[in-house]
Amino acid sequence: MARVRCITEMGMGVDVHGRDATKAAKRAVSDAIRHSSLGFFRMLGKTANDMFVEVTVAVPDPSGVDTAAVAKELPYGTVKVTAVNGGLEIPAESGNDSIIIANAAVIVSFDDGKTG
Repeated sequence: MARVRCITEMGMGVDVHGRDATKAAKRAVSDAIRHSSLGFFRMLGKTANDMFVEVTVAVPDPSGVDTAAVAKELPYGTVKVTAVNGGLEIPAESGNDSIIIANAAVIVSFDDGKTG
């Protein structure tokens, strides 16, 4: 079965102190989904658990993202989180207390139910 993209949401998250890419990424995902209320599942004969949710978070150091922790920001569906290079790091005036900004794209798709 092929997946059909139904929703694309974008968000931004910031960790002001601590240089925590995971915290910024979680906030970006939360920002992306915070204003969504998806009510079309019944029309498709689906439930929220039928969703496939693909998340891409962009941060300056993708290896610093705990993708499992970010995935927990999404309450339903089969979730896959990928961290990529991007976002922004704003250096501190002194010391190493940079600001980390993460961007997130959350894409929701469903199986189309067709075989072949």
